[in-house]
Amino acid sequence: MWFKHLHLYRVHDQPNLDEAALEQALSAQLFQPVSKHEAKRTGFSAPGGRNSTRLVHEIAGQRLLRLRRQERVLPTAVVNEEVEERCAEFETANGFAPPRREKQAIKEKVVEELLPRAFTRNTHTDLWWDTQRSLMGIACASRKRGDEVLDLLRQALGSLKVTPVATKVPVGRTLTQWLSDPSTRPDGLTIGDNVELRGEDDGVLRARAIDLESDEIQTALASGRQVSRLALQVEGELSFVLQDDVVLKSLKFDDHLLDEADSDAGDGDSIVRLETEFALMSNALGNLTDALLVWLGGENDVAAAPWDHEAS
Repeated sequence: MWFKHLHLYRVHDQPNLDEAALEQALSAQLFQPVSKHEAKRTGFSAPGGRNSTRLVHEIAGQRLLRLRRQERVLPTAVVNEEVEERCAEFETANGFAPPRREKQAIKEKVVEELLPRAFTRNTHTDLWWDTQRSLMGIACASRKRGDEVLDLLRQALGSLKVTPVATKVPVGRTLTQWLSDPSTRPDGLTIGDNVELRGEDDGVLRARAIDLESDEIQTALASGRQVSRLALQVEGELSFVLQDDVVLKSLKFDDHLLDEADSDAGDGDSIVRLETEFALMSNALGNLTDALLVWLGGENDVAAAPWDHEAS
């Protein structure tokens, strides 16, 4: 269950809910399969999958939740082909092509008719809630998918005040300094082989699997480019790509953590393995977040917006 990407959020006025109360709140937004005429549904489901009905796993103040998303998949090409055929029939019958509004109505009708026959696709998004740090991390690649999880959680809780984690000093400035001047790098943090550099007028330069301390990279930095993504590694813990919006991508946990999970996971019990991996992972991510915020110059103390409102 090791996360691959992580969007970090600070929780303001953390809800005073124990595990049982949170479980009950989430049950009001329990996942239900899409009906024949629905395009999408979301809801909370058990992180343990089919082997469990628990919506919350909590270990020493670390909580694991899961949003399940089910949508009907209609290939665009299939929809467009049917729409074109019906528009041609309209033109034959009326002597002129359908107006824009009529064409849109035709398309909506096609989608409505095809939805019941469409296949369904299921995806899930995990949420790590560190109640000790008042921190949330959502395992997703896009901010939009993270917002979807927070929206549903807010509906379940009635209100939720969170903001994306931000730093006092622009992250890109610190990353640029680390890359250009090795003496400024924190102890225990090493540079990887993946970077993205942005210039004011000449676009984005991406480099992978190369020596980031090469003359080429240093010349690009000297010309005024700023680092917007940088591969980093914390020795003995994990490697990741840090973006200038404090999003972590391409997380890869150290082999010793994976080996420890294997040795502590029990005799094939999937729930024990889930909780073992989650405990090890959340500890590593919590320590990393603490260290990053110090290394990056401290966390920006922002107001609880835009998520400072009750669910409607």
